[in-house]
Amino acid sequence: MAISDRVLDVLVGVSEIEDVRHEPDVRLYDLQILDSLKPVELIVAFSSEFGLEISPADLDREEWATPRKIISYMERKVGA
Repeated sequence: MAISDRVLDVLVGVSEIEDVRHEPDVRLYDLQILDSLKPVELIVAFSSEFGLEISPADLDREEWATPRKIISYMERKVGA
């Protein structure tokens, strides 16, 4: 399974909103799909899914603003 599909599966699971899979440029924070606790849940879920350490201190809100940006971030992390 491609990294992008795995990222979207996790994002849908945490956000409980299937539309994020089909709208890659939806602004997750602006629409409150990601609220104050969801990014932490995503970090935990991504760490588990990909076997990576992701520090909350590394979280850049703009870098995680859309599903497309989160996919790009995770592709860089997995490839590092």
